[in-house]
Amino acid sequence: MKKLEEYVRSIPDFPEEGIIFRDITSVLQDADGLRLAIDTMKDLVKDLDFDVVAGPESRGFIFGTPLAYLYNKPFVLIRKKGKLPCETVSMEYDLEYGTATIEMHKDSIKPGQKVLIVDDLIATGGTTEAMIKLVQSLGGEVVGVVVLMELAGLKGRERIKGYPLYSAITYEGK
Repeated sequence: MKKLEEYVRSIPDFPEEGIIFRDITSVLQDADGLRLAIDTMKDLVKDLDFDVVAGPESRGFIFGTPLAYLYNKPFVLIRKKGKLPCETVSMEYDLEYGTATIEMHKDSIKPGQKVLIVDDLIATGGTTEAMIKLVQSLGGEVVGVVVLMELAGLKGRERIKGYPLYSAITYEGK
């Protein structure tokens, strides 16, 4: 059986020279790779006590929804600004070249609920930090973050220290 890392396609010099882009589409396009990714992430958090799974569009939806289903938990959408129809709370955060805003429905997390955040990747940790703050703004408690891939060289783990981070794959570089 192949290791999970073997399903990830590495593309050198994309989007710019010196960067190795870790492409998850090759994981998703292979039934065994997708199953291994979900099963690995599920196993990483098997001992975690949580009430709700939350994930950002779009790749957090891909990995978070199956985990919510497998653990019989609700799934909460974290979306880009202006995409949710009901009353929302929002969090603005810095990007490399500008800012972005994410939102959740105001009624999606109840005070005191334990939340697991699921995403495909943690790099610098900016998006993850914004998601944590967003959940906390609704009174939720983030009990863990699980990702398919961690780019350890970008130090996202340090940015969210104090919150357990579970990575199915860790790449030492950027």
